[in-house]
Amino acid sequence: MAATRVDPPPRWIARGLLAAAYLVAGVAHLTAPAGFVAITPAWVPAPATVVAVTGACEIAGAVGLLTRRCRWWAGVMLALYAVCVFPANIHQAVDNVAVGGSRWPIAYHLVRLPLQPVIVWWALWAGGVTRWPFNEKGRPDRSGRPALPVQDRSFRRRSLQ
Repeated sequence: MAATRVDPPPRWIARGLLAAAYLVAGVAHLTAPAGFVAITPAWVPAPATVVAVTGACEIAGAVGLLTRRCRWWAGVMLALYAVCVFPANIHQAVDNVAVGGSRWPIAYHLVRLPLQPVIVWWALWAGGVTRWPFNEKGRPDRSGRPALPVQDRSFRRRSLQ
């Protein structure tokens, strides 16, 4: 049996916060979808269905982040999810789409849009897909070496035996 690696506190705190955020967002997608449907670009087919599916994906991703066996894949899929929903955020900002009858100030969008790559990285880091820019002790890595994946994939070998 492979040794169990314990993540440093910053990673499991970040994982818990991200899982909580995605869980809340997923529940909101399912219980109050109107605002999410409003910011969905016109080229997306069946916006209400897409919003419901994305809500379910957010909930599944949140649960996956908290489940050791699913964590790596949850990190990858939540990162891809953040990339895929980015056009909705751009649409809301560029077209000044009203959500719930009110329009969000441009200052919100000027902060929110550049944070999307951070959300992508956060999902990858929380899921153990990357440890960049930290070393194995959770400290900033200044060695210049590329970061390596940190997932313990030993469960796959065991399940194939």
